[in-house]
Amino acid sequence: MNTLTSSEQTFTRRVEAMESPAFLDALRDIKHGVEREGLRIEPAGALAVTQHPEALGAALTHDCITTDFSESLLEFITPPVASSEITETQLKDIHKFALENMGGELLWPLSMPCFIDDEARIPLAYYGESNVAQMKRVYRMGLKNRYGSMMQAISGVHFNFSLPDSFWKVWADYTGQTYSQDQVSADYLAMVRNYRRLCWLLPYLYGASPALCHSFMKGKPTNLPFKKVGKGTLYMPYATSLRMSDLGYTNSEQSALQICYNQIATYTEKLRSAMYTPSERFGQYAAGEGGHYQQLSKNILQIENELYSPIRPKQPTSSMEKPTDALVRRGVSYVEVRVLDVNPFSPVGITKSQMDFLDVFMVSCLMMESPDMTPEELVVCRENMDKVVLEGRNPELKLHTNGSDIAFSAWTKKLFAQFRKTAELLDKANQSSDYSIAVNTEWEKVCDPALTPSGRILDALLAENKDNVVFGLELAQRYAAEINGYDYKQYSREDFERMASESIAAQKAVEAADDKSFADFIHDYFAEPMATRAS
Repeated sequence: MNTLTSSEQTFTRRVEAMESPAFLDALRDIKHGVEREGLRIEPAGALAVTQHPEALGAALTHDCITTDFSESLLEFITPPVASSEITETQLKDIHKFALENMGGELLWPLSMPCFIDDEARIPLAYYGESNVAQMKRVYRMGLKNRYGSMMQAISGVHFNFSLPDSFWKVWADYTGQTYSQDQVSADYLAMVRNYRRLCWLLPYLYGASPALCHSFMKGKPTNLPFKKVGKGTLYMPYATSLRMSDLGYTNSEQSALQICYNQIATYTEKLRSAMYTPSERFGQYAAGEGGHYQQLSKNILQIENELYSPIRPKQPTSSMEKPTDALVRRGVSYVEVRVLDVNPFSPVGITKSQMDFLDVFMVSCLMMESPDMTPEELVVCRENMDKVVLEGRNPELKLHTNGSDIAFSAWTKKLFAQFRKTAELLDKANQSSDYSIAVNTEWEKVCDPALTPSGRILDALLAENKDNVVFGLELAQRYAAEINGYDYKQYSREDFERMASESIAAQKAVEAADDKSFADFIHDYFAEPMATRAS
């Protein structure tokens, strides 16, 4: 007797179809890249407020070493490649070169910031004197005024995922579509919708911020029932990722935007509307009046990147091209997964096994049926995420789907039955067992919450009544020693020295090419006609 639902039958048929040689060949060329953020800290553990090390190159123009919100917040970027092992070794190389050129400073290994006694001391990132550089700095000034610098000092890991054109051509044929960029974009959005439905699972598996330093909460009202460990560490017993809670990278005003993932047209329309709709809350800050800039604009979003979303459909942009224009003109070419905490149990913030599981997760999201999302369903998705980030390891946790509650354990059991099928498929394509091993590793965390990063962190803090700042500093010191012992593999020291030199020259070229005032530059950026159709 067949007890599979219609959706499960569709998933099974798609898995079976992908066992064809054409699909298997294409699945070998899944590409991923990583963007890892991390604060520079002094040897004793305080925030480093020094300038971006000159030996690392120019943050404005460097391909793989830059800064995020703060001069203290490094961001390491790997290019898209098919091998997760190569990505991991690229990250190790970047970390090695950075640590060798940070003057004895360390890299903070946790998502939530180290002890910061005064958020006014968090230095804004500096990119030079060009118009583009000033725009980046004013944007960050706007983030500081709108949300506070402490929130912007939170670190995360972004995972970029794409399927090759060869896959989409076979997929179009299998699903009875005509291969085109519109078709590829529509199918990426189908993947994104299912990701939104299921991404609550990722903070459970990879959330690593169940605790935070009391300095983060200075002056912030909260109703969360925090407990205390050590001298000043606040934690929640079942929390997985406070970074993804209302304390961290979320914005309640943005929740009202109802960003739609059903079609590219509606997605870009919602984003653009937020960029050009005045905000009463942010109207108090200057946006160019009399030459004074405290933000780029007084609208709900200064630019599209201000949207805090657990995933973004992406298309690489050309110089000064808006992300929505790139999507309209050339469609979706990859997706950016944005819910990952920095993994404190990896010297580079993420592991190969994590990347292998994320491949399984994203391919599974594509193979599941993906009806359009209603505004009501989007609210449910947010509520499920909120429950997991605050109560994810609670054995009584229930989530909501299809109009009713379901036990966390029951839903994850169903999902992992599908993940195992996808993992077997990817193993067959790559002649490995890595994907099945990765799925089994994550399943062990479902069976035993103490094995999750958040569980391991709290166990370590509570066992020794230890503050998370002490825990983080111990890891930072250990990883600096480990990375010092690595040999360069994907890059060489000379490669990084050349990239640094080239980036500095490129920044000077950008500055020399400016031919208008900053006020005119900003006016022209926002006045440029928006792209209206894909080519």
